[in-house]
Parts: sequence; structure tokens; C-alpha cells
Amino acid sequence: MKGYFLQATKDLLKAEGLKNVNVRNIADRAGYSYATLYNYFKDINDLVFLCVYDFYEECEQHVHAHAKKQERGIKRLRASIRGYVDFFVQYPGIFALFFTEDFGSFKDRSHVTEVISLSLDRVCEEEWNYCVSKGILKADRVEPIKSQLRHATLGLLLLYINQRAGFSYTELINRLNLQTNAILGSSLNEAGPGNFSVHNSLITIKVK
Repeated sequence: MKGYFLQATKDLLKAEGLKNVNVRNIADRAGYSYATLYNYFKDINDLVFLCVYDFYEECEQHVHAHAKKQERGIKRLRASIRGYVDFFVQYPGIFALFFTEDFGSFKDRSHVTEVISLSLDRVCEEEWNYCVSKGILKADRVEPIKSQLRHATLGLLLLYINQRAGFSYTELINRLNLQTNAILGSSLNEAGPGNFSVHNSLITIKVK
């Protein structure tokens, strides 16, 4: 029963956004009385916040499936960022929930803001740790790199999903590749032992 209400809320969020999520709409979609909802959830906040966590897990699974065939390290890190972008392109309603919806009317929201704001960092966490452990990236450089990639990636997604810049999906990916290579390439130049290359069709960065 709890799962029916949760799925109904997720469907509403994907299709109509947060503004149309209320107890009656959720109950109608779930096929049960709205009074029944309160047997399983404290209030609508509980449902929305559970959806945030579920959507994050879906994003994480999508990223890992997209990147798992790539070589460990920088190549898999780049593939993870691409997978993250593709997830939100596929589900713009989830992007809106995470990054553009106003949570002002939902109390006790502080415990989910970190999940949302650091979602890119977290889905790539395993590869960040791998790069540091292998000396590909310096540990003291990782947090600044994460911050640059997070802001640049979310900025591109915002422009693309809201069609503010009017560029195509192909151009989105080209720009993503350029900025990812530029940010990671400058950091690799400061890295420790080994030789690394970052490639795409537009740019090649060689590090020795």
C-alpha cells in the first residue's frame, strides 16, 4: 500500500511537477482514499522527500550502468558525468524537482538539500576515490574540481532543459565534453606519477 502512494507521487512529479502534488491528487492516482495515505505517511512532505531519495537512487543506477564498461579512472569519471547529464535530459521533471522547484512550502526540507546539491559528486564518488588512490589526481585538488564540474554541468543542463540557449542535444554533449576535459585536464597537469590522456572528437589533452 505504501508503495502505491509513493509511485503515484513519483508519477505526478515526473508528469506535472511539484505544484500539482497534493493529497487528493496522489490518492486519486493511487486508487485509494486520501485518508488512507495518513496511515502510512506523516504528511505530504514525507512522500515528496522519499521521492527525492528514490530519484537519486535511479540516477545513481543509471550513471553506473552507463559508465561501468569504461576503464577505471578519468575515462569512467567522464562517462559518469555524461550518464548524469543523460539521466536528467531523459527526465526533465526530476531535474525541475531537484534544481528549480520552490520547496518553500515544504517544511523540514534541510535533510534532502545535501542529497540534491551534491548528487553529481556522490554518483562519481567511487571514481574520485580511485583517482586519488592511484595518484591520478591529488587529494587536495579533488574538492575544487568537484565544485567546478558541478556548477558547469548543472549550468549546461539548466540552459538546455529550459531552452534558454537554444542549442541541440548534440551541442549540449559537445559543450559538456569541452568543459569536462578542460577542468580535468588542468588538474591532471598537476597530478602525480603516470601518463594520462583525455580524448574526444573536439579536443585532446595529453599529460606526462
